[in-house]
Amino acid sequence: MFKTIIWASDGSESADRALPTALDLVAEGNAKLVVVHADELLVGRGGRMPSLADEPEVQSKLASKVNELIESGVDATFHLVSGEGKDPAALIADVAYASDADLIVVGTRGHRPIAGMLLGSVTQRLLHVAPCPVLAVPAKTVVPV
Repeated sequence: MFKTIIWASDGSESADRALPTALDLVAEGNAKLVVVHADELLVGRGGRMPSLADEPEVQSKLASKVNELIESGVDATFHLVSGEGKDPAALIADVAYASDADLIVVGTRGHRPIAGMLLGSVTQRLLHVAPCPVLAVPAKTVVPV
């Protein structure tokens, strides 16, 4: 059914919860997994900086995960994307366009409705800008041990 599936991750626990769902779908259709991390850049006097202090650790964690997946037989690639003045959802959507993705799998943070409206959400934004369906895995999903 799906030939190319994107797992978009910010390195968080909620994003990690979405990976087993993405892997089930990859296995079901013998699909390719594209792991995408959007490195949101802040631009100021000092130049370009990632918005999160732990960004190098997140990138390393995801690169290691992709290597593990490849070693286990999954057809996986890692795309680190960044852009000045471009929100993470748009960056992920760009990769989906370029890779002709059939599905984007993401986690949700589980904010209450008011907090979600005030804080915004990459998942919510993806629903509006993605070129393909978006599967949002809820925060209540239990990851098998």
